[in-house]
Amino acid sequence: MDRRGLYMKKLSILLAVFLISTVQMAFAATKADADQAYQENKFAEAITAYESILETEGESADIYYNLGNCYYKTKNIAKAVLNYERALLLNPGDADIRFNLDLARSKTVDQITPTSEVFIVTWVRDITNLMSEKGWGTTAIVSFLLLLAGLALYIFGNRIVLKKIGFIGAVVFLITCVCANCFANGQKDKVVNRTGAIVMSPTITVKSTPNESGTDLFVLHEGTKVYIEDDSMKDWKEIRLEDGKEGWLPTSAIEVI
Repeated sequence: MDRRGLYMKKLSILLAVFLISTVQMAFAATKADADQAYQENKFAEAITAYESILETEGESADIYYNLGNCYYKTKNIAKAVLNYERALLLNPGDADIRFNLDLARSKTVDQITPTSEVFIVTWVRDITNLMSEKGWGTTAIVSFLLLLAGLALYIFGNRIVLKKIGFIGAVVFLITCVCANCFANGQKDKVVNRTGAIVMSPTITVKSTPNESGTDLFVLHEGTKVYIEDDSMKDWKEIRLEDGKEGWLPTSAIEVI
């Protein structure tokens, strides 16, 4: 093939890619379209639109929340719980998401009672969940700037009272900055390394070993949250419940949050 032919081939490929992208953009669902479908009780249409937005634009707590509402309205509790959990993972401080998640969970068959834990663990987790990674990151930056202001006041203040205020403020904002960074890293780790999953099968038996011949341990139903303990196998996952029970489930029976 001569240079002219090669050039024309490349040009036609670029033109085809451009046309496909243009057509996809033209037919891509918008949030306004999805919201309108939801308001008109066209939940199946809204679900398709919201899922299309997630595929084209990436994850969004708002879209997951709306999608969870659609699935709840269609009585698909497992999908509702899954999407509420994903929304809460991205925006842990949102009270509406947490309320709707608790409401959806109340409709599931398995009501798991979490094991008791040291109060300090619960306290730290509750504080961490007040904001998302972005929120804690912003808090850390603001605290760092105020720390510098406090140090400047301590160093350059011409009165004892100003120096004391600057010193105390610097210490407070140093602690705040360090804690905010730790909380931000904790939230980032939860988003990046997702171990939570939702049971999607109507009924599934948890096995003692990763095969069908394993001993039956207990039965779970759709919508139940589990935590993946061993992710090394393709077809089976070792899971743990919030009450401490453990066992193996087929990978096809769960969906990672």
